[in-house]
Amino acid sequence: MFKISKPSENRLDIELSGGLDADEMREALESLTVASQDMAGGKMLYRIYDFEMPTFGALAVEFQQLPKLFGVIGRFGRCAVLCDASWIRTAADIEGALIPFLEIKSFPLAEAEAAEAWLEDGVGTDEGGDSNVPV
Repeated sequence: MFKISKPSENRLDIELSGGLDADEMREALESLTVASQDMAGGKMLYRIYDFEMPTFGALAVEFQQLPKLFGVIGRFGRCAVLCDASWIRTAADIEGALIPFLEIKSFPLAEAEAAEAWLEDGVGTDEGGDSNVPV
């Protein structure tokens, strides 16, 4: 399941649960593109539950769409990732270190309030949450 909502003019909330096949990936990327169309310096709250690796076909669709996806990512300045899997939080932090114009900070699912505070004001505890400060 991939669900996008737009709680405010310059913010997207995304929920991901389970895996995605090629058709679902194509639809998810198109929905993300359309929902973020008029954004600049946007904010994203990304909740990941029960992650499963996307199918090979889904990964192929994502790779085909990379140029378009980089354009979409450029519409955002800050992304909070909520997930209980520590390896996904680590991957998000690494991604944040690799994309200089996008701040990414990850949090366990139970720290949704801290993620919201960081996303809106840049404040939040580092207890349990991970920062994307490169070493």
